[in-house]
Amino acid sequence: MEDASHAIALTVAYAGGGFAGFARQEGPQTVQGRLEGALHVLLGRDVETVGAGRTDAGVHALGQVVSFEAADGEFDPASLGRSLTALAGPGIVVREVRRARRGFSARFDATAREYRYRIVQGGVAPLFLADLSWWVKKDLDLEAMREGARVLVGEHDFRSFCVAESAEGKRTVRRVGQIEIFEETQLGETCVVVRVAGNAFLHSMVRVIVGTLAEVGLGRRAPSWVGEALEARTRTAAGQTAPAQGLTLWSVTYPDEVWL
Repeated sequence: MEDASHAIALTVAYAGGGFAGFARQEGPQTVQGRLEGALHVLLGRDVETVGAGRTDAGVHALGQVVSFEAADGEFDPASLGRSLTALAGPGIVVREVRRARRGFSARFDATAREYRYRIVQGGVAPLFLADLSWWVKKDLDLEAMREGARVLVGEHDFRSFCVAESAEGKRTVRRVGQIEIFEETQLGETCVVVRVAGNAFLHSMVRVIVGTLAEVGLGRRAPSWVGEALEARTRTAAGQTAPAQGLTLWSVTYPDEVWL
């Protein structure tokens, strides 16, 4: 017999510049707050959602996943995405609506997450990518950055690469599956893309990784310094936190068996 309820998984894209992050807060505009407000209007009830990643203020998403429980037949999934996009307001687009098994969690059922960070290097400021990238006014040594990044791949204690306060009393071991660094042309402007994929990430972990690798790319530190920072297990050992506007939550992966 079919369950009387199931979960809904929304694939959501948003331009993070207009939001105080993903997670709901009292007062400031957040992505989760706007989505839950739109769902309340559509369904006539309070809806508590779960996001795959709690992106910070200014961070964008192309493939954030948001889940919530729904009764069978409560709405038409085919039209839900269009209605939510219209009601959630500018800066948020619901790209896909999928039915998942009851109890599905966008956060806890995820097996992998991918982030991409854009850097525009050199003396010419970005125009179209200005709100989507970090402008570094000198050229970067990408091969040195790749060399430094290799030590971060695998399962490690990333305490040096997250917000110090967020790590107090918590487990900081994570597995990074891939770090790729390549150039790409977007909207006619060339940028360096740092692609980081892993099972889960600490608070600001990708931005600290990028800021650390940028120090290597600018010649301020040797590639071996990245490994030393990792081993130190203290935030002050690693580089700066790269600006929020360069980061995009690109995609989230789930096992096939969660979908209905």
